[in-house]
Amino acid sequence: DLRAQRANKLIPTTLREGRILDVGCGSFPYFLAHTSFKEKFAIDQIPLPQNTASELRIESFTLDLEIEPHLPFDDGFFEVVTLLAVVEHLDPSLMAKLFKEVYRVLKPDGMVILTTPAAWSDGLLKFMARINLVSAGEIHEHAYAYTLPLLGWYFGQAGFEMTKTKFGYFEFILNMWATAKK
Repeated sequence: DLRAQRANKLIPTTLREGRILDVGCGSFPYFLAHTSFKEKFAIDQIPLPQNTASELRIESFTLDLEIEPHLPFDDGFFEVVTLLAVVEHLDPSLMAKLFKEVYRVLKPDGMVILTTPAAWSDGLLKFMARINLVSAGEIHEHAYAYTLPLLGWYFGQAGFEMTKTKFGYFEFILNMWATAKK
């Protein structure tokens, strides 16, 4: 809920008249269910139940970004792309290609928003998983822990200008958020 609230606060009202893509929405697209956009799209490696997609008016795509980080959309298709608690689950060797794809599918002045655990919190999260305070399965799936400078580097590799990026922390600085405008 806090992640969805943070992401919603980062999205300008002017972009909500267009399309949003939530990459890695999970088995239930919580964020898309709690945000307002003219058109909503979701990608995950697990198919979204058809009744959920229909009820929430979400166009859903099944795609494993670990196999092919190519987004099946035209250039400049979205106003906003979100990756909320996703990048830490992906092979870091694919990140530059994925960020380039996000850049490609964004319209001019479009925005990407991502959240991920802070690198320093990795050990704490593993400890919390051992004592069942957080989902052990989800923490075990973390492939990499990122820092804000590294996220900035990936944005730069994709073509985002550093003057159009912003970064911060939330949830007692355990998590980070980052935005970049095209």
